[in-house]
Amino acid sequence: MTETHDTHDAPVPQQTAGELPYNPVSWHLDRFVVAVGKLSSWLWIGVLLVVLANVFARFVLNAGSVALEELSWHLFGAAMMLTLAYAVVRDDHVRVDVLHEKFSVKTRAIIELLGLVFLALPIIYLMIELLVPYAYKAYELNERSQAPSGLPYRFVFKSVLPLALMLVWLAMFSRVLRCTTLLFRFPREIHVHRDDRNGDHPHP
Repeated sequence: MTETHDTHDAPVPQQTAGELPYNPVSWHLDRFVVAVGKLSSWLWIGVLLVVLANVFARFVLNAGSVALEELSWHLFGAAMMLTLAYAVVRDDHVRVDVLHEKFSVKTRAIIELLGLVFLALPIIYLMIELLVPYAYKAYELNERSQAPSGLPYRFVFKSVLPLALMLVWLAMFSRVLRCTTLLFRFPREIHVHRDDRNGDHPHP
């Protein structure tokens, strides 16, 4: 049995044939991940501005800055990592399985469910378990760049790694729930509606 999920502040797109169905938990998880991804995408503007400032300083003022150069690396890495989960939700990540599109929706859901539960989720969890102490150690040691004029507070950027992977884990867990909704009708499916303000995209 399905139900209609209507919201006034954030219209929900209608899934089409061939897509995994939504359920209440996966829908809210996906919306959260997409919101973080959209917010994190503004970091690319920061990357652009820092790179331009570094180029101007180096080639016009003849005064290159190690701090600006390191900041551009860190911002680039943070923007890339924090938008990974967004790609998972939107199903825009690269798939290396050339047979994927030839399978039925149910077969794809079974393969995806097994791959996520027995491979992707455990690996991501282990990576998070290792990266949290890695970031905390940088905080305890007040780690900074090895360059004399480099950036301090390296723990801030190192903390992005486990945070980004937590978002990826949530996005993949949401995908698992959508697979179980299709295959086992649990959690229950909800019908959602498209909206032009969302680019008619079948995802949050």
